[in-house]
Amino acid sequence: MFDALKGVDLILHAGDVGGRGVLDELGMIAPVRAVSGNTDVPGDPHLEPAIDLMVDGVAVHVTHGHELGSPTPARLLERYTADVIVYGHTHKALTERAGSRLVINPGAAGPRRFNLKPSLARLTIASGKADVRIVWLN
Repeated sequence: MFDALKGVDLILHAGDVGGRGVLDELGMIAPVRAVSGNTDVPGDPHLEPAIDLMVDGVAVHVTHGHELGSPTPARLLERYTADVIVYGHTHKALTERAGSRLVINPGAAGPRRFNLKPSLARLTIASGKADVRIVWLN
């Protein structure tokens, strides 16, 4: 994971963090902002309910997604207006474009769950455009 995140400016965590130690480790790579997932301790002061930020003219919204029950790209696009929506909850890596908008689930970089291969996503925003790639972890 350290190699996959080398050189990033910011780490956005989409919830189900797994404890403060995970945030501390990620913080050795780059600044970290994380949202609270349904398995995180309620009220953890290190976790935000949602993250909204503007990067080079691109609006980014980060949510865990559990507030929608079973999040899907269509439901997320309907609920949130950001150009890029990052979510977790399903732990299944996904990228989907809808016109100029982008929905990303980075998957899960922690211990393997639900028979899914560990992954993360690298989001690049430059000149007002967002691009993403899923990085599969060993």
